[in-house]
Amino acid sequence: MPGPPRIVVLSTGGTIAAQRRPGGAVPVLHAADLLTPDLVPPHLTDVTISTRTVCAVDSAAMTDAEHRLLLRAIDEELTDPNVVGVVVTHGTDTLEETALVVDLVHADPRPVVFAGAQYSADSPRADGPTNLAAALACAADGSNRDRGVLIAFGGRVLPARGVAKTSTTATDAFDSVVDTPERPVLARVDAARPTARVDIVTLHPDFDATVVGALLDAGARGVVLAALGSGNAHPTLTDAVEAATARGAVVVLSTRVPFGVVVPTYGGGGGAVDLIAAGAILSPWLRAPQARIVLCALLTRDFDRARIADFLAGGSSVS
Repeated sequence: MPGPPRIVVLSTGGTIAAQRRPGGAVPVLHAADLLTPDLVPPHLTDVTISTRTVCAVDSAAMTDAEHRLLLRAIDEELTDPNVVGVVVTHGTDTLEETALVVDLVHADPRPVVFAGAQYSADSPRADGPTNLAAALACAADGSNRDRGVLIAFGGRVLPARGVAKTSTTATDAFDSVVDTPERPVLARVDAARPTARVDIVTLHPDFDATVVGALLDAGARGVVLAALGSGNAHPTLTDAVEAATARGAVVVLSTRVPFGVVVPTYGGGGGAVDLIAAGAILSPWLRAPQARIVLCALLTRDFDRARIADFLAGGSSVS
Protein backbone atom coordinates (compact mmCIF):
# COMPACT_ATOMS: atom_id res chain seq x y z
CA MET A 1 0.00 0.00 0.00
CA PRO A 2 1.53 3.36 -1.01
CA GLY A 3 2.50 5.77 1.72
CA PRO A 4 2.12 9.55 1.82
CA PRO A 5 3.75 11.55 -0.97
CA ARG A 6 7.29 12.58 -0.17
CA ILE A 7 9.75 15.26 -1.35
CA VAL A 8 13.45 14.90 -0.64
CA VAL A 9 15.67 17.95 -0.14
CA LEU A 10 19.32 17.28 -0.98
CA SER A 11 21.76 19.98 0.08
CA THR A 12 25.19 20.54 -1.47
CA GLY A 13 26.23 23.79 0.21
CA GLY A 14 26.43 27.18 -1.49
CA THR A 15 25.21 30.58 -0.36
CA ILE A 16 21.80 29.24 0.62
CA ALA A 17 23.58 27.25 3.34
CA ALA A 18 26.20 29.89 4.14
CA GLN A 19 26.72 32.13 7.13
CA ARG A 20 29.09 35.08 7.30
CA ARG A 21 32.43 34.67 9.02
CA PRO A 22 35.39 37.05 9.45
CA GLY A 23 37.03 35.43 6.44
CA GLY A 24 33.88 35.52 4.29
CA ALA A 25 30.64 33.58 3.99
CA VAL A 26 31.00 29.78 4.09
CA PRO A 27 28.43 26.96 3.77
CA VAL A 28 27.91 25.58 7.27
CA LEU A 29 24.19 24.67 7.31
CA HIS A 30 22.94 21.21 6.49
CA ALA A 31 19.76 20.22 4.70
CA ALA A 32 17.75 19.90 7.91
CA ASP A 33 18.81 23.40 8.98
CA LEU A 34 17.33 24.91 5.81
CA LEU A 35 13.89 23.38 6.22
CA THR A 36 12.22 25.52 8.88
CA PRO A 37 8.54 24.81 9.71
CA ASP A 38 7.32 28.17 8.40
CA LEU A 39 9.01 27.60 5.05
CA VAL A 40 6.79 24.74 3.82
CA PRO A 41 3.91 26.04 1.65
CA PRO A 42 0.52 25.48 3.35
CA HIS A 43 -0.79 23.27 0.55
CA LEU A 44 2.06 20.81 1.16
CA THR A 45 1.14 19.96 4.76
CA ASP A 46 0.14 16.44 3.65
CA VAL A 47 3.49 15.88 1.95
CA THR A 48 6.34 14.34 3.91
CA ILE A 49 9.56 16.28 3.41
CA SER A 50 12.84 14.62 4.26
CA THR A 51 16.35 16.02 4.09
CA ARG A 52 19.81 14.74 3.27
CA THR A 53 23.16 16.48 3.07
CA VAL A 54 25.17 15.30 0.06
CA CYS A 55 28.10 17.68 0.52
CA ALA A 56 28.71 21.16 1.91
CA VAL A 57 30.90 23.16 -0.46
CA ASP A 58 30.90 26.48 -2.20
CA SER A 59 29.70 25.71 -5.71
CA ALA A 60 32.92 27.19 -7.10
CA ALA A 61 34.58 24.14 -5.51
CA MET A 62 32.23 21.60 -7.14
CA THR A 63 34.00 18.93 -9.16
CA ASP A 64 33.09 15.81 -11.08
CA ALA A 65 33.35 13.90 -7.80
CA GLU A 66 30.57 15.96 -6.19
CA HIS A 67 28.48 15.65 -9.34
CA ARG A 68 28.71 11.88 -9.08
CA LEU A 69 27.75 11.95 -5.40
CA LEU A 70 24.69 14.01 -6.22
CA LEU A 71 23.62 11.78 -9.11
CA ARG A 72 23.91 8.75 -6.84
CA ALA A 73 21.86 10.42 -4.11
CA ILE A 74 19.10 11.39 -6.55
CA ASP A 75 18.97 7.86 -7.95
CA GLU A 76 18.76 6.37 -4.46
CA GLU A 77 15.92 8.65 -3.40
CA LEU A 78 13.93 8.00 -6.57
CA THR A 79 13.85 4.27 -5.83
CA ASP A 80 11.05 5.15 -3.39
CA PRO A 81 7.78 5.25 -5.37
CA ASN A 82 6.29 7.64 -2.80
CA VAL A 83 8.81 10.33 -3.75
CA VAL A 84 7.07 12.82 -6.05
CA GLY A 85 10.07 15.05 -6.61
CA VAL A 86 13.57 15.96 -5.47
CA VAL A 87 14.85 19.42 -4.51
CA VAL A 88 18.56 20.21 -4.68
CA THR A 89 19.98 23.24 -2.91
CA HIS A 90 23.14 24.47 -4.60
CA GLY A 91 25.42 27.47 -4.90
CA THR A 92 24.73 29.80 -7.79
CA ASP A 93 28.24 30.02 -9.27
CA THR A 94 28.05 26.64 -10.99
CA LEU A 95 24.38 25.78 -10.58
CA GLU A 96 23.88 25.91 -14.37
CA GLU A 97 26.55 23.24 -14.84
CA THR A 98 25.40 20.84 -12.11
CA ALA A 99 21.75 21.14 -13.12
CA LEU A 100 22.68 20.16 -16.68
CA VAL A 101 24.84 17.25 -15.49
CA VAL A 102 21.71 15.85 -13.85
CA ASP A 103 19.33 16.72 -16.67
CA LEU A 104 21.43 14.96 -19.29
CA VAL A 105 20.76 11.59 -17.64
CA HIS A 106 17.45 12.21 -15.84
CA ALA A 107 14.96 9.90 -17.54
CA ASP A 108 12.59 9.62 -14.55
CA PRO A 109 9.36 11.63 -15.04
CA ARG A 110 9.54 13.08 -11.52
CA PRO A 111 11.03 16.57 -11.37
CA VAL A 112 14.38 17.48 -9.88
CA VAL A 113 14.29 21.15 -8.87
CA PHE A 114 17.38 23.22 -8.05
CA ALA A 115 17.26 26.21 -5.71
CA GLY A 116 19.88 28.51 -4.27
CA ALA A 117 20.42 32.02 -2.98
CA GLN A 118 22.27 35.21 -3.74
CA TYR A 119 22.50 36.22 -0.08
CA SER A 120 23.68 34.13 2.85
CA ALA A 121 21.27 32.53 5.29
CA ASP A 122 22.10 35.09 8.01
CA SER A 123 21.80 38.12 5.74
CA PRO A 124 18.88 40.57 6.19
CA ARG A 125 18.32 40.06 2.44
CA ALA A 126 18.38 36.26 2.60
CA ASP A 127 16.50 34.96 -0.43
CA GLY A 128 17.16 31.26 0.10
CA PRO A 129 13.98 30.46 2.05
CA THR A 130 11.75 31.96 -0.64
CA ASN A 131 13.53 30.04 -3.38
CA LEU A 132 13.46 26.79 -1.41
CA ALA A 133 9.72 27.16 -0.74
CA ALA A 134 9.16 27.72 -4.47
CA ALA A 135 11.24 24.66 -5.30
CA LEU A 136 9.19 22.50 -2.92
CA ALA A 137 5.96 23.68 -4.53
CA CYS A 138 7.45 23.04 -7.96
CA ALA A 139 8.54 19.52 -7.04
CA ALA A 140 5.07 18.71 -5.73
CA ASP A 141 3.26 20.04 -8.80
CA GLY A 142 2.20 17.14 -10.98
CA SER A 143 2.26 19.33 -14.08
CA ASN A 144 6.05 19.39 -13.83
CA ARG A 145 6.38 15.68 -14.49
CA ASP A 146 8.40 14.91 -17.62
CA ARG A 147 9.98 18.38 -17.62
CA GLY A 148 13.32 17.12 -16.39
CA VAL A 149 15.48 19.31 -14.20
CA LEU A 150 14.13 22.75 -13.32
CA ILE A 151 15.52 25.80 -11.53
CA ALA A 152 13.30 27.71 -9.10
CA PHE A 153 14.90 31.06 -8.46
CA GLY A 154 13.79 34.67 -8.04
CA GLY A 155 10.13 34.00 -8.73
CA ARG A 156 10.74 32.05 -11.94
CA VAL A 157 10.94 28.40 -12.92
CA LEU A 158 13.39 27.73 -15.75
CA PRO A 159 14.47 24.58 -17.58
CA ALA A 160 18.03 23.50 -16.87
CA ARG A 161 19.11 23.41 -20.52
CA GLY A 162 20.07 26.84 -21.75
CA VAL A 163 20.05 28.52 -18.36
CA ALA A 164 22.83 30.86 -17.23
CA LYS A 165 23.59 33.08 -14.27
CA THR A 166 23.20 36.66 -15.46
CA SER A 167 23.68 38.75 -12.31
CA THR A 168 26.07 38.69 -9.37
CA THR A 169 23.65 40.52 -7.06
CA ALA A 170 20.05 40.44 -8.34
CA THR A 171 17.72 37.97 -6.67
CA ASP A 172 16.39 36.92 -10.09
CA ALA A 173 19.89 35.80 -10.98
CA PHE A 174 19.14 33.34 -13.80
CA ASP A 175 17.79 33.60 -17.30
CA SER A 176 17.57 31.28 -20.25
CA VAL A 177 18.54 31.36 -23.90
CA VAL A 178 15.81 28.85 -24.76
CA ASP A 179 12.19 28.74 -23.63
CA THR A 180 11.21 25.14 -24.37
CA PRO A 181 14.37 23.13 -24.94
CA GLU A 182 14.47 19.69 -26.40
CA ARG A 183 16.05 17.38 -23.86
CA PRO A 184 17.35 14.10 -25.25
CA VAL A 185 18.51 11.94 -22.36
CA LEU A 186 21.83 10.10 -22.44
CA ALA A 187 22.39 6.52 -21.37
CA ARG A 188 24.26 6.08 -18.11
CA VAL A 189 27.90 5.06 -18.20
CA ASP A 190 29.85 2.87 -15.83
CA ALA A 191 30.42 4.86 -12.64
CA ALA A 192 34.09 3.92 -12.71
CA ARG A 193 34.63 5.43 -16.15
CA PRO A 194 36.47 8.78 -15.94
CA THR A 195 34.75 11.83 -17.36
CA ALA A 196 36.45 13.26 -20.43
CA ARG A 197 38.35 16.47 -19.80
CA VAL A 198 37.12 19.55 -21.67
CA ASP A 199 38.33 23.11 -21.13
CA ILE A 200 36.89 26.54 -21.95
CA VAL A 201 38.85 29.42 -23.42
CA THR A 202 37.37 32.91 -23.48
CA LEU A 203 38.50 34.86 -26.51
CA HIS A 204 39.65 38.48 -26.44
CA PRO A 205 41.82 40.87 -28.46
CA ASP A 206 45.42 39.60 -28.65
CA PHE A 207 44.37 36.09 -27.61
CA ASP A 208 47.29 33.66 -27.91
CA ALA A 209 46.00 30.80 -30.05
CA THR A 210 48.76 28.47 -28.85
CA VAL A 211 46.68 28.08 -25.66
CA VAL A 212 44.44 25.62 -27.52
CA GLY A 213 47.32 23.28 -28.28
CA ALA A 214 48.66 23.62 -24.74
CA LEU A 215 45.33 22.45 -23.33
CA LEU A 216 45.39 19.39 -25.54
CA ASP A 217 48.98 18.70 -24.44
CA ALA A 218 47.72 18.84 -20.84
CA GLY A 219 45.11 16.14 -21.51
CA ALA A 220 42.00 17.91 -22.79
CA ARG A 221 39.97 15.93 -25.34
CA GLY A 222 37.91 18.95 -26.25
CA VAL A 223 37.88 22.74 -26.05
CA VAL A 224 34.92 25.10 -25.94
CA LEU A 225 35.49 28.57 -27.36
CA ALA A 226 33.61 31.42 -25.68
CA ALA A 227 34.06 33.49 -28.81
CA LEU A 228 33.37 37.09 -29.68
CA GLY A 229 29.98 38.19 -30.98
CA SER A 230 28.24 35.51 -33.02
CA GLY A 231 31.15 33.09 -32.80
CA ASN A 232 34.05 35.17 -34.12
CA ALA A 233 37.77 35.35 -33.36
CA HIS A 234 41.09 36.67 -34.62
CA PRO A 235 42.26 34.80 -37.77
CA THR A 236 45.15 33.21 -35.85
CA LEU A 237 42.65 30.98 -34.07
CA THR A 238 41.50 29.36 -37.31
CA ASP A 239 44.80 27.52 -37.76
CA ALA A 240 44.71 26.45 -34.10
CA VAL A 241 41.21 24.97 -34.56
CA GLU A 242 42.31 23.11 -37.68
CA ALA A 243 45.38 21.75 -35.87
CA ALA A 244 43.33 20.67 -32.85
CA THR A 245 40.82 18.89 -35.07
CA ALA A 246 43.64 17.12 -36.89
CA ARG A 247 44.82 15.80 -33.51
CA GLY A 248 41.40 14.25 -32.93
CA ALA A 249 40.17 16.85 -30.45
CA VAL A 250 36.71 18.38 -30.63
CA VAL A 251 36.39 22.17 -30.66
CA VAL A 252 32.96 23.65 -29.92
CA LEU A 253 32.13 27.22 -30.85
CA SER A 254 29.97 29.23 -28.44
CA THR A 255 29.98 32.91 -27.49
CA ARG A 256 30.78 35.12 -24.53
CA VAL A 257 27.60 37.15 -25.30
CA PRO A 258 24.78 36.30 -22.84
CA PHE A 259 21.81 36.15 -25.20
CA GLY A 260 20.86 35.38 -28.77
CA VAL A 261 21.44 32.53 -31.17
CA VAL A 262 24.98 32.00 -32.45
CA VAL A 263 24.58 32.34 -36.23
CA PRO A 264 27.66 31.89 -38.44
CA THR A 265 27.74 35.13 -40.41
CA TYR A 266 31.26 36.47 -40.79
CA GLY A 267 34.30 35.32 -42.72
CA GLY A 268 37.49 37.35 -42.99
CA GLY A 269 39.75 34.58 -41.76
CA GLY A 270 38.52 34.31 -38.16
CA GLY A 271 34.75 34.61 -38.37
CA ALA A 272 32.42 31.81 -37.33
CA VAL A 273 32.18 30.72 -40.96
CA ASP A 274 35.96 30.23 -41.04
CA LEU A 275 36.15 28.49 -37.66
CA ILE A 276 33.46 26.01 -38.65
CA ALA A 277 35.23 25.36 -41.95
CA ALA A 278 38.38 24.66 -39.90
CA GLY A 279 36.53 22.00 -37.92
CA ALA A 280 34.75 23.72 -35.04
CA ILE A 281 31.28 22.47 -34.10
CA LEU A 282 28.66 25.14 -33.50
CA SER A 283 26.77 25.43 -30.22
CA PRO A 284 23.94 27.73 -31.30
CA TRP A 285 22.15 28.09 -27.96
CA LEU A 286 24.15 26.54 -25.11
CA ARG A 287 26.63 29.01 -23.68
CA ALA A 288 30.19 27.89 -22.97
CA PRO A 289 29.71 26.50 -19.42
CA GLN A 290 26.84 24.25 -20.46
CA ALA A 291 28.40 23.43 -23.84
CA ARG A 292 31.39 22.15 -21.88
CA ILE A 293 29.18 19.90 -19.74
CA VAL A 294 27.55 18.46 -22.84
CA LEU A 295 30.87 17.89 -24.58
CA CYS A 296 32.30 16.18 -21.48
CA ALA A 297 29.30 13.84 -21.41
CA LEU A 298 29.36 13.06 -25.13
CA LEU A 299 33.10 12.44 -25.32
CA THR A 300 32.88 10.20 -22.26
CA ARG A 301 30.35 8.16 -24.25
CA ASP A 302 32.60 8.17 -27.33
CA PHE A 303 30.22 10.14 -29.53
CA ASP A 304 31.76 10.98 -32.89
CA ARG A 305 31.82 14.48 -34.35
CA ALA A 306 28.60 14.06 -36.32
CA ARG A 307 26.64 12.92 -33.27
CA ILE A 308 28.10 15.73 -31.16
CA ALA A 309 27.08 18.29 -33.78
CA ASP A 310 23.57 16.86 -33.95
CA PHE A 311 23.19 16.92 -30.17
CA LEU A 312 24.38 20.53 -29.87
CA ALA A 313 22.14 21.68 -32.71
CA GLY A 314 19.01 20.54 -30.89
CA GLY A 315 16.68 23.06 -29.28
CA SER A 316 13.41 24.86 -29.91
CA SER A 317 11.88 28.28 -29.25
CA VAL A 318 15.31 29.82 -28.93
CA SER A 319 15.09 33.44 -27.77
